[in-house]
Amino acid sequence: MENMLQNLILPGQKIELQAVEKKLDNGEDSPHKVYVSSVYDVLTEDQFEVTMPLEQEKLILLPVDKEYDMCFYTENGLYQCFARVIDRYKSNNVYVLVMELTSNLRKYQRREYYRFSCALEMNSRKLELEEVKAVERKHMLLVPGLPLKRAIIVDISGGGLRFVANYQYEPGCLIYCVYHLLIGGRNKEYNLVGKVLTSEESTRNAGTYEHRVQYINMNVDEREEIIKYIFEEERKHRRQERGM
Repeated sequence: MENMLQNLILPGQKIELQAVEKKLDNGEDSPHKVYVSSVYDVLTEDQFEVTMPLEQEKLILLPVDKEYDMCFYTENGLYQCFARVIDRYKSNNVYVLVMELTSNLRKYQRREYYRFSCALEMNSRKLELEEVKAVERKHMLLVPGLPLKRAIIVDISGGGLRFVANYQYEPGCLIYCVYHLLIGGRNKEYNLVGKVLTSEESTRNAGTYEHRVQYINMNVDEREEIIKYIFEEERKHRRQERGM
């Protein structure tokens, strides 16, 4: 595995694990939870230890020989691989799993800026002057009841989004964005403020404008939820590509 594991993965780094899914009899994906854990130690170029995940303070004893889709949060960005549980034991009062790579470790783009192509309904409007002043003070103070205009998000990341609409915003202005994401089977509404970086008319569709937006004063938890949504959607696409 080209020693990437020993060069890039360090003890203490956060990881996410999800069982490699199989198709149900009806052709749908079987549901598997995403577990959060951390790297305990790197043993060889293709084996490493992770702490057993917890759920409501209870250890989750992941089965030996089960294969998992793993994402590593490193200082150099996000890395992904597939790995199999080959052993479980207790070390220095810590319950650990021994994992063995079953694929190469590969780099994602930096997780905050990884842009996921999509087609999501969104509503938006330009912020009022008092709202802009509140944002400058790092407050979220929105005037209720103002009309919103429809748009379509065409890609999304933890740092911003790109959308198309039949109206145009001035670059540099602040806008209010409302959209929904399905995360972990739960539909959640996001109410976010963003700065318009660019706004250009489409060369293919007259009267349609494409906007790039950067989030402003975004809550860390909401950013992580959006990144999680992207991870989940990417996993679905990878499973479809593998024909599973």
